[in-house]
Amino acid sequence: MKKQGLLNFSASALAVICGLVFGLVILLCTNPAQALPGLGIILKGGFADGMSGFGYMLYIATPIIMTGLSVGFAFRTGLFNIGASGQFTMGAFVAVYIGINWTWLPPQIHWIVALLGAAVGGAVWGLVPGILKAFRNVNEVISCIMMNYIGMYLVNHMIQSLIYDPLRSQTQPVSAGANIPKAGLDQLFSSNNLNIGILIAVVFVVLIYILIEKTTFGFELKACGMNRNASKYAGISVKKSLAMSMVIAGALAGIGGALMYLAGSGKYMQVLDVLSPEGFNGISVALLGLSNPIGILFAGIFIGYITVGGNNLQLLNFGPEIIDIIIAAIIYCGAFSLLFKHLIGKLIKRTKKEEESV
Repeated sequence: MKKQGLLNFSASALAVICGLVFGLVILLCTNPAQALPGLGIILKGGFADGMSGFGYMLYIATPIIMTGLSVGFAFRTGLFNIGASGQFTMGAFVAVYIGINWTWLPPQIHWIVALLGAAVGGAVWGLVPGILKAFRNVNEVISCIMMNYIGMYLVNHMIQSLIYDPLRSQTQPVSAGANIPKAGLDQLFSSNNLNIGILIAVVFVVLIYILIEKTTFGFELKACGMNRNASKYAGISVKKSLAMSMVIAGALAGIGGALMYLAGSGKYMQVLDVLSPEGFNGISVALLGLSNPIGILFAGIFIGYITVGGNNLQLLNFGPEIIDIIIAAIIYCGAFSLLFKHLIGKLIKRTKKEEESV
């Protein structure tokens, strides 16, 4: 277990280093005199602004930890949930709708009901590709991509029909009771954005880890991901496992949407023909964390860390496009974690053989 964990960490670290090297090259090509100071700002990340920067880092990390969990959970069961963006958007809309219209709920449970509604919205959006995969063997990548666009346009329509504020060109503000409690974290980290959303994400990390690694149901899901024919022969309901895998993955992404838009940070849903980037960032987080819930938690925090550091690059007169390119390069290199893990594993085996032959 320790050797496997060390191998996973080495692969992810190597991917991050490759991304940072590529980022340094971009900085050198853009502004050679400020390249090294710029890299230093990126490496300082959220700590460059003290506790407030660290709090903002956790705020950014919260939704992508949830979408990373969504994608990583599906990976462990043999499915590629590229539909986390649509599930995220659908969950966010349901949460915001409940937060705006269900004002008859007591403030103590309003935000909890909104989170549960977001989970249901994301789960329903994940159920469709899950059923198509389970009963008609439709490739989940194709169906998830279609559901992403259907969800985006449907949510845009429902926003305009149900909760749109034409004066602000965005959704109406949710009621105060629907905002996720801050529990003093905003004062501790000197950040108005931070609330217990990060703690909720950590709870789900632990729950998903226990579900996958410590339960019979999780073993059945993993078995279906490794070999569906053998699982069927062993008496496992493969169709049920495939459908449930996508339902759980969709629910996780939907909760991520709720945690983002119920944060009370002044961020509102808008009518935009753009897929939610948090869903696709979740893919990178899952790959960087090698689909391990604990690894996904730290990968999400790392992405938030370099995002804050990248935003601070503007202090050195780097354009925002350069910042986005560097962050994208680091995330892109994170997708090579599995490749690096394979190469490191082969190198270790070769070294052992050479030592044994000597």
